[in-house]
Amino acid sequence: MIELSRIKSDKEVEAIMAMSEKQIEALGFTEHSRRHAGIVSKWSGDILRELGYDPERVRLAEIAGYLHDIGNCVNRKDHAQSGAILVYKILTRMGMDCQDAAEIMMAVGNHDEQYGLPVSDVSSALIIADKGDVHKSRVKKPIDNVYTANIHDRVNLAAERSYLAVDKKSALITLYIEIDTTICSVMDYEIYFNRMKLCRRAAEFLGCRFSLVINHVTLV
Repeated sequence: MIELSRIKSDKEVEAIMAMSEKQIEALGFTEHSRRHAGIVSKWSGDILRELGYDPERVRLAEIAGYLHDIGNCVNRKDHAQSGAILVYKILTRMGMDCQDAAEIMMAVGNHDEQYGLPVSDVSSALIIADKGDVHKSRVKKPIDNVYTANIHDRVNLAAERSYLAVDKKSALITLYIEIDTTICSVMDYEIYFNRMKLCRRAAEFLGCRFSLVINHVTLV
């Protein structure tokens, strides 16, 4: 059985993730490095764990979460699809069962909101975890004036904290975000509504409702 710890220390994975980070930084996008990978991995596993899924499904979700953005080493465009193919090749090379590797490949290939859909428990957990990571530390490029910055940078810069809460009893998954309203308003987060709609569909796949709460205001 291939554990997440072995994947994290694999030389090929390390090299490709480093190249992914290099390209994302060159393009000026928000951070998609090991920090983001680690958070998405943990949250993906936590979602299924809290909902009572089998530990094997939790393990697959954690691995998918860690590797989901690896396709950025190829190109930002269609990174989910290129990443999915890379992930399958890497995992089978490491000796992972083909069925498990295919599950992770499918989840990675469906995590992006442009083409992705919740098609399994693993992919659904990954979608919610990925879209939930909003934080000011993700903005890496220099910002001279936060008030005139790109809206995606500004909403991340305003985010002081984000976290997920899973309530199995009430079948509710909630994304809480705390923002500095001197940088942007709660309504500026409308740019993420397409992502939140995808999260809602992912939660529904898991038999749950999805809620977005920003500064104690329920938006979804």
